[in-house]
Amino acid sequence: MQISALLRGRARELAAIGQLLRRAADGAGGALVLEGDPGSGRSALLAHAVRQAPGFDRIPVLGLPGETDLPYAALHRLPVPPPVRRPRTADQRLRLCTRVLDAVVARSRRRPVLVVVDDADLVDPPSLEVLAFVARRCGDHAVAMVFAGAAGPPVDGAALRLAPLDPATAGDVLADHGLGGPLAEVLVGLARGNPAALHDLIRALTPEQRRGAEPPPAGLPADGALRRAYRTRLRSLPPATRRALLLVALDDALDPAVLARLGGGALAAAERAGLVRGTELAHPAVREVIRDEATLAERQRAHRTLARLLTGDAHRLRRLLHLAAATPPPNAALADEIERAAESVVDCRVGAVALERAAELSPDAGPASARRVAAARYAWLGGDPARARRLLARSGATGSLLAGEIALRGGTAGQALELLLAAADELAPARPDQAWRALVLAGEAVCLDGDHGRYREVLRRAVRLRRAGLVEPVRAAQVAGLAAVLRGDHERGRPALRSVLELSTSDPDVLISAAAAGLLLGDDTAAHRALERAAELARSSGAVALLPRALELRTFVEYWMGCYGAAAASAAEGVAVARACGQASTAGNLVGLLAVLAALRGDAPECMRWMRELRSASPASRPRALVQWALAVLDLVAGRAGDALRRLVSMADPASGSGTLLIQMTATPHLVEAAATAGDPEAGRSAAEVYDRWAAATGDPTRRALAARCRALLAPRGGAEAVAAFEEALRLHPADGGDFERARTELLLGRELRRARHPRDARPHLHRAAEGFALVDMPVWAAQANAELRAAGDACDLPASLPPGPGLTAQQQRIAHLVAAGATNREVAAQLFLSTRTVDHHLRNIFSRLGVRSRTELARVI
Repeated sequence: MQISALLRGRARELAAIGQLLRRAADGAGGALVLEGDPGSGRSALLAHAVRQAPGFDRIPVLGLPGETDLPYAALHRLPVPPPVRRPRTADQRLRLCTRVLDAVVARSRRRPVLVVVDDADLVDPPSLEVLAFVARRCGDHAVAMVFAGAAGPPVDGAALRLAPLDPATAGDVLADHGLGGPLAEVLVGLARGNPAALHDLIRALTPEQRRGAEPPPAGLPADGALRRAYRTRLRSLPPATRRALLLVALDDALDPAVLARLGGGALAAAERAGLVRGTELAHPAVREVIRDEATLAERQRAHRTLARLLTGDAHRLRRLLHLAAATPPPNAALADEIERAAESVVDCRVGAVALERAAELSPDAGPASARRVAAARYAWLGGDPARARRLLARSGATGSLLAGEIALRGGTAGQALELLLAAADELAPARPDQAWRALVLAGEAVCLDGDHGRYREVLRRAVRLRRAGLVEPVRAAQVAGLAAVLRGDHERGRPALRSVLELSTSDPDVLISAAAAGLLLGDDTAAHRALERAAELARSSGAVALLPRALELRTFVEYWMGCYGAAAASAAEGVAVARACGQASTAGNLVGLLAVLAALRGDAPECMRWMRELRSASPASRPRALVQWALAVLDLVAGRAGDALRRLVSMADPASGSGTLLIQMTATPHLVEAAATAGDPEAGRSAAEVYDRWAAATGDPTRRALAARCRALLAPRGGAEAVAAFEEALRLHPADGGDFERARTELLLGRELRRARHPRDARPHLHRAAEGFALVDMPVWAAQANAELRAAGDACDLPASLPPGPGLTAQQQRIAHLVAAGATNREVAAQLFLSTRTVDHHLRNIFSRLGVRSRTELARVI
């Protein structure tokens, strides 16, 4: 491990060391205390101090775990030999301290002295008393003292706490080793900002893990430097402290009051050793080390103690799990009790642990298998697909419903479809509710796979369940509605989809399906509301595996609302959650949407950055349709209509009966524009007709405006029919001046009029287009409008963006004004159709850009 790499992100500490050494060289030294957890870079900073002081007399002092109880053991490096007899009185201790101080000062008269004390928390207390005495008096001499440890002595000098590395700095360290993308994100999460942990992980990576051919590590290597350091410190602690630590390691939700009943003072030594902060372990690696160091008998004894301490109904499941850990299998009664307690669990990760343990205690294969399948479902929802697959494999059951769902989010839609159809057939006789859920997911797989003809297989099974009375009519409406939409019969599908959207439920899975129905209905407000509720419920129950799909749909909803900044924030959040949950396919879709949004802004470098991320992913998780759409939008921005048409015609024509439905409907306006601009209107006509029927069925003004714009683009050039359709589109667009699609329609109409040799009529539309693009912070499009204005004989360029706030986007300006007027984040979110998390994100950026710290200051600035 290179020392220099461990100094990243330590600019404050490096500056303090440099300042201390300069003062000492000038005869006015002092002391500096560097406090931090093991592996935080304390020793690296001391080594840096030594390298920066080549002209100093350097005296190293090291605290050793085995010598903490040996009086004056650390003083053997100092210029005065340790006392033969331990001082008993305060007067004797003072004489020793004075003798050591005089000796250090005498050496400093020849040249400056640097004393570095590493692992100060492990230095024996009598030695530390002497060192602190010297440190408090070296300010008038050419003496610098630097202490480093989990905690330092009280001295008159700066005490700096080494904070964990922030994710950006940790990412830079990994980039130095050629690591990036999803693997880097996993390593940053495992390291938790600890530099030594980061380097342990880097060294332990296999070539296959670096290439992405094997899964990333799930924890720190057992033989890494950080775990060795924690192990050494743990072994030096008294038995009572180790017993208390084992209780904390075996139950991370342990109440401090419970610890106090056990004699919580035992943890004080662990806190001094840097293993504990308050009542929490300093790093996840500490928990692993404590468990590894304990014998089986010690762990079972600790579990029994915890079971005895956890009383009351609130702790019922935790108590049972501790009993189970101390009970050898089989034990049918305890397994049944755990399963009953798990029925009321609200945390998916806890449910997975509980049911897996119940399965291990089950004497019969049937209940054990069923419990493992249920545990696998909880593990999947909790964001641990690897554990879910392992439990499914051990269950001996097919588990094809869950396997299909895992494949849908992390594999290929085609593979998922086969698994889900098989699950529906298997579950129909005994579990029709689960069979129906399999069919709903199979319908989603058909839409993602793009082979719409296969929806007949879903529909055929759904009809059998419906006729047998095995499913409620309102649930059956979901399949019937989607089937009608895929046939192009939007009027017939509308009532069925509306009944799904209006379902009253607290099931986040059902709410996500309702939001998908809302998107097809064009009811963006209701869809957004359903997705917000679904995300809230998923987070509160720990069902994080549902979040990526919710955030993917929310990105589409916010796209249709014209809230492109919010859409990008939703997609970015979704990428992080999907990768953490092992959902490669959904993560690929969200990265593809980020590329589309960047292309829409005309930001080609950002778009290509997202494309490069997709290129490094597995082929199965690359969303071909989104890639083609993003590149086509870049082509349109750059005036390459023919290239855009070739990309879009292969994936955005709903009349083809293949392709991803949601993307087709959203990308059709771009397809029609590319066809018209390339001089091949027939290439976009069938898509425009399907889109027109859909937009009319939704009744949504924005979708109907885009349908009218499509008709205008396909009408004969320069004729009254085209102008009338453009004007109809403008009547339907929102007229608040902050709508990107309205500005696009103004630009296209102005261009049409100019090319038809009506420049005077074109100029007002082009002016409004340029203003609209500036309002929504789309400078590339504003530049196009200005170019058209010049071509229409107007030499006055409008600004490409409006800067009423220093560096604020149009969205941020709206949020800033609402907050300055007294609106809460929730009120701003409701007014702008954003999530409260998105408003929080924007508000942090606003505060940073304006240099304010509170809403009051923001109101003053605005």
